[in-house]
Amino acid sequence: MPVRYGFHRAGDGDDFDDLDLDELVARVSDEFLESGDLDEAIERLLREGYTTGDGERVEGLRQLLERTRQRRRELETRADPDGEMQRYRDWLADIERTEEEALDELDAEASASGDERRAAVTREVVDQRRMQRELMSERLAERLGEYRQYEFVSSEAREELEALLAELERDVLDTYFNTTKEFLERPDESEIARTREMMDALSTMIEQRTRGDALDPTFEQFMERFGDYFPGAVSLDDVIAMMAERAAAAEAMFRSLSRERQGELRDLFERTMGSMELDFSLSRLVSNLRQATPELDWSRAHRLRGNGGSSFADATDVAAELGEVRGLEEFLGRAGAAQGLPEVDLEAVRRNLGEDAARHVGRLQRALRQLGESGFISREGRRLSLSAKGVRKIGQLALRDLFRQLSDTPAIGAHRSRDIARGGDRVETSTPWEPGQAVSLHLAQTIKNAVLRHGPGTPVPLAPEDFEIEEYEATRRSATVFAIDLSLSMAMRGNLVPAKKMVLALTQLIRSKFPRDFVTVVGFGERAQELKVEDVAALTIDHNYGTNLQHALALSRFLLRSERGDRQVVVVTDGEPTAHLSDAGEPFFSWPPVRETLERTMAEVLRCTKAGITINTFALDIERSQFPFVEQIARVNGGRLFYTDVNDLGTYALDDFVTHRRAS
Repeated sequence: MPVRYGFHRAGDGDDFDDLDLDELVARVSDEFLESGDLDEAIERLLREGYTTGDGERVEGLRQLLERTRQRRRELETRADPDGEMQRYRDWLADIERTEEEALDELDAEASASGDERRAAVTREVVDQRRMQRELMSERLAERLGEYRQYEFVSSEAREELEALLAELERDVLDTYFNTTKEFLERPDESEIARTREMMDALSTMIEQRTRGDALDPTFEQFMERFGDYFPGAVSLDDVIAMMAERAAAAEAMFRSLSRERQGELRDLFERTMGSMELDFSLSRLVSNLRQATPELDWSRAHRLRGNGGSSFADATDVAAELGEVRGLEEFLGRAGAAQGLPEVDLEAVRRNLGEDAARHVGRLQRALRQLGESGFISREGRRLSLSAKGVRKIGQLALRDLFRQLSDTPAIGAHRSRDIARGGDRVETSTPWEPGQAVSLHLAQTIKNAVLRHGPGTPVPLAPEDFEIEEYEATRRSATVFAIDLSLSMAMRGNLVPAKKMVLALTQLIRSKFPRDFVTVVGFGERAQELKVEDVAALTIDHNYGTNLQHALALSRFLLRSERGDRQVVVVTDGEPTAHLSDAGEPFFSWPPVRETLERTMAEVLRCTKAGITINTFALDIERSQFPFVEQIARVNGGRLFYTDVNDLGTYALDDFVTHRRAS
């Protein structure tokens, strides 16, 4: 049986309000920046799980899959229908021994009586009973049927057989009607007749609905008579689902046996149902249920390998639970399981794996839902993509992390001058006042702070912590091109992700705090091309040979041609130039670099210098003696050069940018 999914708002009723959205986005962004594939990033996060900022571990789908497999193995050892068959065989063998002992005792008493006629008649009866038993079938179902017609000599054996048959009947009924155990604990003819009427009425309604006819009886009439069989059902579909899932579980229980044992058990059920005159009604109902529920896997078999036997009804219970567990196991084990996570029924997880597992699934569901509801991700067809809001958020988080690392750098607001730039335009924002700061009071925000702090009423008391001052944009503009090396070595050395984080952080800083500034991104490998900031997070490198710094500087100079104010190109690279564009515009690559590549690159450095464009270079993981070319660029252009470890790239770049942007 496949696992049934409940379709409801994932996480309803949970207590997971402690999820930190920034923390969640940060974890997704780390995976996304690494792989460049948002679907893969979310899938990996949800599959591997994560540890919250408070140190709590949220299990991922991989760990839940292992829980599910362990639960499946446990269930497989809890049921043993073949053992139950053997228990009935052993029980019948005990009955037969009791009968045989009674026959021996009867024959002995007759022989000892001295009455030859009595002895002869008794011997004839005993021989007849023994012959009758010897001719009985070896198959349990047929043998039990023949014992129904057998006249026992032993009253004890007869009573035991009646007990065996009664228990078998209850077991068979409970196998198909697990909700009726309270009615069928001691099945009598009237209750069995009512069960038959229920099956016939349900079959009739299914057949009528299939034909498109009006239901007779109506569902309401059916529930008035038989509602106690289906607690909680509110529609015909609910009733059909209850019966179909149980019948399919019984079928899975049958299929857990070998072909020979399976045939023997089916025969036992058919004969037992036949003795209660329920076989036709059940066969008709199961056939209708199969047609009404094509989504159920009626051919599924389970490996039931318990020891010591268990009732057929209990084995069916286990088979039903195994159906859910195996369906969950298949779901968790397939690729792309994270995308289907919102559809998993938490109650099914709680029922089969326990409260702890349900809590973890609920956390993952809420995490996935929050990512969608926050507007950070959007769906394009079957693929997820990062929205513009998501790109900004990743930039904000990267910027926050960089500022945290700059323990000796003032807070973000401090890179503004304390002097009020009266020549600039006032913006619709304000910042808290600091002692010693020149005051241009933002009156509305200041009064609002005082009211929120002290409550309504007049006069409004003002305190220093209520003061907010107006912000002004600086009149001096800057223009920045971030040129990122996209050669294969950047990916191989693990330099690309830190470079992307740095660019996203600084572009976010510029766009939010210096909206009049110009900023763009150029990526260069064999060739250079302008990149949208929104595409930087997803950048990957796929066998991109060459470091064409010449083309990158030429393109950057072109992009800055119409910009006013301070203009700079921030180059992030881990190697010297190894490619250039020929006069025909075709890329040329050589390692080690040829003289022409270095000369053409330096010629472009001179053009940038004459145009007043500063080139600031961040050389990653390079010893000075191995990369003298960047020092030549700094000497010719006058820009700044940083030899930095990849882990310090962001903080170096941020510190340099803030320092020089504030100075300007």
